[in-house]
Amino acid sequence: MAVYSDSMLQKIFAKSPTFDLNKRVFGKPVTISGGAISCNERNLKSKGKIAVKAAAEAGVMGLKNYEVNLDLGFDVVAERELREKGFLGMRKTKLVCTIGPACCSLEDLERLAMRGMNVARLNMCHNTREWHRDVIGKIKKLNEEKGFSVSVMIDTEGSLIHVVDHGVPSSLKAEEGSVWVFTAQKFEGSRPFTVQANYQGFSEGIMVGDELVIDGGMARFEVVEKMGDDLHCKCTDPGLFLPRAKLSFWRDGKLSYHGLPTLSTKDWADVDFGISEGVDFIAMSFVNDADSVKDLKNHLFAKSSKSIRVLAKIETLESLQKLEEIVEASDGIMVARGDLGVEVPLEQIPTVQEDITRLCRQMNKPVIIASQLLESMVEYPTPTRAEVADVSEAVRQYADALMLSGESAIGLHGQKALSVLQMASSRMELWSREENRQSSISNHQLGSSLSDCIAEEICSCAVQMANNLGVDAIFVYTKHGEMASLLSCNRPYPPIFAFTSDSDARMALNLQWGVIPILVDLADDMEANISKTIDLMRTNGMVKEGEAVLVVSDLTATRATSTIFQSIQVKIIV
Repeated sequence: MAVYSDSMLQKIFAKSPTFDLNKRVFGKPVTISGGAISCNERNLKSKGKIAVKAAAEAGVMGLKNYEVNLDLGFDVVAERELREKGFLGMRKTKLVCTIGPACCSLEDLERLAMRGMNVARLNMCHNTREWHRDVIGKIKKLNEEKGFSVSVMIDTEGSLIHVVDHGVPSSLKAEEGSVWVFTAQKFEGSRPFTVQANYQGFSEGIMVGDELVIDGGMARFEVVEKMGDDLHCKCTDPGLFLPRAKLSFWRDGKLSYHGLPTLSTKDWADVDFGISEGVDFIAMSFVNDADSVKDLKNHLFAKSSKSIRVLAKIETLESLQKLEEIVEASDGIMVARGDLGVEVPLEQIPTVQEDITRLCRQMNKPVIIASQLLESMVEYPTPTRAEVADVSEAVRQYADALMLSGESAIGLHGQKALSVLQMASSRMELWSREENRQSSISNHQLGSSLSDCIAEEICSCAVQMANNLGVDAIFVYTKHGEMASLLSCNRPYPPIFAFTSDSDARMALNLQWGVIPILVDLADDMEANISKTIDLMRTNGMVKEGEAVLVVSDLTATRATSTIFQSIQVKIIV
């Protein structure tokens, strides 16, 4: 251990004008003594059964030489970003890309991964299972052979009536005043002014005068005649039919048809397909209550040896009315603004988005902002300024992730669109840090047990210390990712490097704001873990002399007694 004089310590922290040695941590004054910064510890007891010692130690240490025989499971893109921009220049907002015919080759997937794709989304509404299996295989091949860490998400079809592929590769244009036939009759190829629906009973309960909305407003029709199971509809608002466009019927401003159950027979088959392919996330479409989320999680627990996270898509008025119970039951949320904008007045979408994002952060659930972020880039190489402002606003609200849909799946400029998200989010994150906006964030207590409450307090204080001390990074050693998630919830200035030996936890953390998950074998000896990982990063040129990292952990030794030791340490690289 290197020993520093008090004057040397003062110089080390001179770069952090916000750090004040008179500040208190855990309610205790911070002092310098004998070349170390320390806080008094506190003991917490519950009915004499559990003794938890929660301490905060800030020891300024040199790292001894250590023989490292571990490979550091570091994502190649994060490693490159760290080398080029340093700790504080690393992007914290995660990026999700929908994979489609425009970007499904191995080369295109690699380009997206190199440009920062953290999660690849596969929409089960489109293409065959063989196509999806091929794409998943390519992503896993890139992860294994090229050093990427891209997670895979499948998105269920849900209670959805959609257009059967209309026999042509591109979109169809509906002109104002044109009359179209919507039918469930099966036929091959395409027929003029005829649209085939995927569900035999799609027209049940539909009346003349009802409004038919395509893909959340891409085009609108009025039902002018009903002949058997077929609907004759007149176009009132011209637009495009994209392949497998979604249909919804409205009467007097309310949905006149609610469609299939949340998970159809096909959806359950798709879920089992996702289990067999080892996907990391399943996004449920048209979730209206917490029960459907719980049913899926129970199914996954019984059928899958892998820990697959369940995301609920918020896209109906009913889901907004039961939002808190859905967020609590889910592992994360996707704000599907396209479909949500059909049921909620357009002018309310910005505030609804912000409310959902805030609730998810308070409940420590990752949230993805999706739909039409850069819609113009489906055709054009540059976004509108309004789209860039929309992206920046989502980042300003501290959303965990941003998602491309058609922009990457069928767009002409998917890679450019991803670069726009990367640049816009990085710039807004820098502005938020310069404006000291994280200081206004407040959290709610999540856990009910003593150990959960202590973990929350440890992470809250750790983030406050990291911000005040001006450390370069936070290192967390975590078994299943819980403590990394709690740190992310507090939105610290420095990035969070989460070291875990759980590959499922690593892939799940790809969706958490500010977390760089690293797969590494961890031992019971925390000091050994710290020395190994930091020395390995230093050897590879990823940390430099004089940089400070704050260290926390939720690991406990296998031989641990009822006393659990959790600590916060600050280490200076020498």
